[in-house]
Amino acid sequence: MGGVPEPHSGWTFLTNHARVLATIADDPNVRIRDIAAHCRLTERAVQKIIADLEQDGYLSHTREGRTNTYRIEPGKVLRHPAEAGLPVASLLSLLVEDEARRRHTDGPIGGGSANANPNPNPNSTAH
Repeated sequence: MGGVPEPHSGWTFLTNHARVLATIADDPNVRIRDIAAHCRLTERAVQKIIADLEQDGYLSHTREGRTNTYRIEPGKVLRHPAEAGLPVASLLSLLVEDEARRRHTDGPIGGGSANANPNPNPNSTAH
């Protein structure tokens, strides 16, 4: 996942919890160090977010040697009343698909025009 990216300041559309969960959905064996670098967070912040997600039942992990393997509960609904009934899998399917598309695009992040189809594979499923 490369070096440590530049820090970000200002508001964003996604919470750090959503970013961490999407990073884990992309690779269930990802290291905390790599999550931190990808999400532009400290390792301690990632550990706290993972603990929050596990405490509320969105995430669990098993230890295999020196590696954690994470499991996301895809049917768990999002917490905010505005998203009542929306399962975490719906959010993650969008985020993980976009992350994979951006990684495989040679152009700028997002790769393409603003009119590009945001869901090139409507039959894809969440992890």
